[in-house]
Amino acid sequence: MKTSVKDAMTTQVVAVKPGASFKEMAARLRQSRVSAFPVIDDDGKVIGVVSEADMLARKVLSAGMPHREDQEKADGLTAGDLMTHPAVTVSPEDPVEVAARLMYTLQVKRLPVIDPSGRLAGIISRADVLAVFDRSDEEIRKQVADDVIC
Repeated sequence: MKTSVKDAMTTQVVAVKPGASFKEMAARLRQSRVSAFPVIDDDGKVIGVVSEADMLARKVLSAGMPHREDQEKADGLTAGDLMTHPAVTVSPEDPVEVAARLMYTLQVKRLPVIDPSGRLAGIISRADVLAVFDRSDEEIRKQVADDVIC
């Protein structure tokens, strides 16, 4: 009766490479309506995560810089500069409870999902975890009958 991460995750993930610029990421966040990006290397392996909070913190900290060249340097930041690494990840086979516990304990809003080789397979967010509970009584009854009774 355990729901796996693969059953709840989003598979259409917007990711960036380490060289993505601050401005590029800001535009993609808005266009894609996401709040973070997994950062992947050339092989598609997850090496970090950049969130709106990471970007905002850096931008706010740099906003008070008195010299134009310092501000331009801040604008030149990349995903590789801003990402949290190593990324905390889960596998598609992990129970959703594992993802939920990690998100709660680490106070993160999403986790990249990686395949056995470390490549990006999806992403699971707090909303994805909570969606597991948005089922009809009949769906729950059927799952119990299929997984527990049989």
